[in-house]
Amino acid sequence: MSALPVRPERSDYYQRIARQSLTPLWESLHSLVPTEPAPRCVPAIWKYNEIRPFIMEAGGIISAEEAVRRVLILENPGLPGQSSVTSSLYAGLQLILPGEVAPSHRHTQSALRFIVEGRGAWTAVDGERTTMRPGDFIITPSWTWHDHGNAEASDGGEPVVWLDGLDIPIVRFLDAGFAENYPEAMQPVVRPEGVSFARFGHNMMPVRHRANGATSPVFSYPYERSREALDQLYRLGELDAWDGVKLRYVNPATGGWPMPTMATFMQFLPSGFKSKAHCSTDATVFSVVEGRGTVCIGSETFQFGPRDHFVVPSWAPLQLAALDDAVLFSFSDRPVLAALNLLREERL
Repeated sequence: MSALPVRPERSDYYQRIARQSLTPLWESLHSLVPTEPAPRCVPAIWKYNEIRPFIMEAGGIISAEEAVRRVLILENPGLPGQSSVTSSLYAGLQLILPGEVAPSHRHTQSALRFIVEGRGAWTAVDGERTTMRPGDFIITPSWTWHDHGNAEASDGGEPVVWLDGLDIPIVRFLDAGFAENYPEAMQPVVRPEGVSFARFGHNMMPVRHRANGATSPVFSYPYERSREALDQLYRLGELDAWDGVKLRYVNPATGGWPMPTMATFMQFLPSGFKSKAHCSTDATVFSVVEGRGTVCIGSETFQFGPRDHFVVPSWAPLQLAALDDAVLFSFSDRPVLAALNLLREERL
């Protein structure tokens, strides 16, 4: 579909109907119903070694308490001013220093944390704390109280940085955003650390548990378990020509996605591996856990290393190549697309 020529009589007509808050579909049909996805977001990479100084500098500019969440947003160059990494997803890198607390609040947006650097921090979700270690994937479900804290330096606390992923643009589009602050900086801890994983993280669950929500009852997925699974599958010969060894995180109570709006994945690319190209309608954000390599996204090519982050827009052909053994975490809006029957993939 292509734009129609604007004739004088049409231009006059358009001006008159505009005063009635009307607009002609035939002038915009080609952009409203495109022949294939035409995202405004573009391929981009954030090199951690280049942006880390700015993250650490923020620690001296504003406290975690004052900022509520001390985060530098990964804003897509194609979406300036939108605080979005894709049209449907938000991503940012959050810093918490030794001895700090990011105060407790809750909101309707679902959130994930993927730990990038540092040890000593914890997060608490609805009365249960979990220690945060590099490579761990942690969930903050919609409308759950959550706060973050870090041990004092004398007790082993280090500056800790993690990737925040939220469905903010989706919730904003639906005008469904609510938020509330907890009356204290930290919510009371009412359950011992690890109880959720003990109940649901071993392919078992309490006998009378009934899944009553779309979010996983496990809110912390340790990296060592994910890495072990990838290693074992690779040793057993499972290597896909497009993905390497790739697994998705699951809600153990339902077998579905950990969160209703965001899918999360971990994949292993052995040294020397070069994937075939594929494209998908789910826009995806990647965080490099280990290794170095190259990513080709459409006509763009980037070199990646540990702790780098890059984004793949919807329907952009993707190819990955590993110079070393590489491990990549990623998240996307796949659950939303799948629920709406809009998920489409092509392996080229």
